[in-house]
Amino acid sequence: MKYTRIYSTPDGESHLQDVEVPMKESAFASMMSEMVAAKGVIFRSSDSGEYLIDWHNAPRRQFVVNLIGEVEIETSDGDRRRFGTGSILLAEDVTGKGHISRGVGTSERQTLFIPLTDAK
Repeated sequence: MKYTRIYSTPDGESHLQDVEVPMKESAFASMMSEMVAAKGVIFRSSDSGEYLIDWHNAPRRQFVVNLIGEVEIETSDGDRRRFGTGSILLAEDVTGKGHISRGVGTSERQTLFIPLTDAK
């Protein structure tokens, strides 16, 4: 299983990085990761159609899980990626130049935000 991390380097630039989640065998013929401590869950629904949220930082370190819809993220290093249904983003660019979020397509976007408890 993978997620994409958006983070800032000491020079303030933001970047995207694919991360493979370490998994280990578990009961019921499944694989599981270690638990990630979280504060709660925030449900978000964005109107259909395109939208633009210009340069901004993540408000906190959090996972963003796309349930429905698609978004394009642009980092300050020029990387642009689209994240659709089922994608997971770890937003942790709480400092620096931040990123741009663009709504893509015509469907509503439904998202779960999962704020993390650690200050990492």
